[in-house]
Amino acid sequence: MMRKINVWLPALVLAVLLSGCQKSDSSTLKDDQTPDSDTVNLTVWGAAEDEDLLRQVIDGFQAEYQAQANFSITYMPQSESNCTDALLADLENGADVFAFADDQLNTLVAAGALEPVENAASIREANLPEAVLAASVNDTLYALPLTADNGYFLYYNKAYFSEEDITSLDRMLDIAAEQGKKVSMEWSSGWYVYSLFGNTGLTVGLNDDGITNFCTWNSTEGPIKGTDVAQAMVNMAAHPGFLSTDDAGFLEGVRNGTIIAGVNGVWNAVAVEEVWNQNFGASKLPSYTCAGQQIQMASFSGYKLIGINAYSKEPEWAAKLAEWITNEKNQELRFFMRGQGPSNTRAAASPEVQSNPAITALLEQSEFSCLQRIGGNFWAPVTAFTAEILAGNPSGESLQQQLDTMVEGIVAP
Repeated sequence: MMRKINVWLPALVLAVLLSGCQKSDSSTLKDDQTPDSDTVNLTVWGAAEDEDLLRQVIDGFQAEYQAQANFSITYMPQSESNCTDALLADLENGADVFAFADDQLNTLVAAGALEPVENAASIREANLPEAVLAASVNDTLYALPLTADNGYFLYYNKAYFSEEDITSLDRMLDIAAEQGKKVSMEWSSGWYVYSLFGNTGLTVGLNDDGITNFCTWNSTEGPIKGTDVAQAMVNMAAHPGFLSTDDAGFLEGVRNGTIIAGVNGVWNAVAVEEVWNQNFGASKLPSYTCAGQQIQMASFSGYKLIGINAYSKEPEWAAKLAEWITNEKNQELRFFMRGQGPSNTRAAASPEVQSNPAITALLEQSEFSCLQRIGGNFWAPVTAFTAEILAGNPSGESLQQQLDTMVEGIVAP
């Protein structure tokens, strides 16, 4: 689906329209007349869940600059996690302004899709240092920070768990099984699977070439071996209180009552709180049993960024729109409408943000998180590995063999 917001009317008429109806149907505007050659045409990509938010933000941008130009702004839903693939498929005709996850930054810069950001000094000053780092390559800013919350933590229903219960994943799984319920986590994504390997001394990351990975998840040495983590995962997968499911499955389970806790991110905080109400709880991730000891679950920390296409035909206006989307006021609006944590320093320091349970849980988990910098070969091998474990090891291969195969794929050139 594509939603198009067109603004090409004279400034006075536009002002009347905006003041009378903030959410007017864009198709009505489109049918009135054709934009002239002086119209500034921009395409914006953002998450489908952000459509209502972005329509308001774009309306505000058009109202702010209506005296300077006529606009035709097209909004198209595009997953932030797959943004790079979509953009690089046709870079010259891609979106002028787009939202993406920070782990794609190196690829976009290497492909020439992004150029250094103008007004970099003011952007750095306005945003959290970690967010600026996530938007930079070799200390050069290539994108504008949008959120500082692209990580995960534990959601739990207080009707079932005490504050002591949520410190132990083993205890939570037992409670869920006793109640005929589930604790969920997505194992089809290496993003979440990292949480089980991250604090074990086993490592994964990006090599200096910025493309290939290193990985020791199959190590046979050290206090915790790769097979120790793999065996812990086998035990977890077989537990009647455990469920591996994606975002949609998590929300469905929360709504129908089958899921009473899960590992997920702030983007679902509003939806989960609507269901659990006063029983809504959020915390750092628990520990789990591995090699006879309790291991605190780790996490990747991440940031959402706004990029400006280096091939935009309207680079100055694209830059203005990117700055508008990421300014303090609109990051605050994003927090109130979508529950997403601001990267803007002043917006992040507001009492409302600081007292938000999901944001607080993410901050607690940050002690055990690291910035995600992973090459593209990481994802598919991890998914294949976890699929085998979840299926009960139909191949019959040893855990060490499966780990070796996974790591071979992860570090492949």
